[in-house]
Amino acid sequence: MDASSTHDQGPRTAARTYSAPALERGFNVIELLARAPRGLKASEIAAGLKLSIGEIFRIIVVMERRQWLNKNPETDQYTVNPKILELVFRATPAEELTVVAGSHMREIANKIDQSCHLVMPNGRRGLVILRQENPGPTVFVVRLGADLDLVRSCSGQVLLAFGDDAWVGDVLDSDTTLLPKDRAALLSRLKLVRSRGFEMRPSARTQGVTDISYPIFGLGGHIVAALTIPFTVRIDGSEVFDADRARAELALTSKRISSELGWFERDEDALPLLADIGVKAETTKGKRRKLPAEG
Repeated sequence: MDASSTHDQGPRTAARTYSAPALERGFNVIELLARAPRGLKASEIAAGLKLSIGEIFRIIVVMERRQWLNKNPETDQYTVNPKILELVFRATPAEELTVVAGSHMREIANKIDQSCHLVMPNGRRGLVILRQENPGPTVFVVRLGADLDLVRSCSGQVLLAFGDDAWVGDVLDSDTTLLPKDRAALLSRLKLVRSRGFEMRPSARTQGVTDISYPIFGLGGHIVAALTIPFTVRIDGSEVFDADRARAELALTSKRISSELGWFERDEDALPLLADIGVKAETTKGKRRKLPAEG
């Protein structure tokens, strides 16, 4: 087929796909090293990407020169330079959010002696962009940079509960393991989370931990993050706050952070509602019923 016949197809042709092999390989190097935080040699990177040394070597050298990669002179292993994290933070709303939230997170962690972490939406997943350890001798924290399942995590369900309908639908549609009955239960749960303004439930991953999460809003009342406490009860009873008092403190903290980001009470009216899908919200005055999706 010649160029003219290709052009004549117009809108009937699929969207044109552009290719930049060297750039794509650079991204692939970073993604590969993200799964090997201790580092990999050039030969291991090439093998992991199913490329020859010649195809990848110049890319690695340039990435090292630009300080996207570090090379250990003793082991010849490459690791991702923390500079990338700095660039990402500066290029997204994450920097302002972490600057504003940092002092408040330290304050609440010190006050209630429980750790907390901040989760932002990252496409169809959640990303832990900031965490604060509690000052006591026993610490339970979520890893900085952790990739979270929005559908099943406490933080993720808070983000979904206050997110716009199109994004929520995209996240749920992309989860091929979510059965129709589970989706209906989840949407009902999200309505409950939205109506009361937070989520508090046993951890879906760790026994003995109660996850408590509140939304963080920005200008116009749009949700920008979820602030979460993985609340632990100590066997010796040494916790200084119980879960309900910790939740009350978290509510105040999330509101302070939101206010500093430009949110104010009137913005609540601008928040998008979850689409009415015919599933009645499981709410009663002062009570709630455990739903199948809760776990």
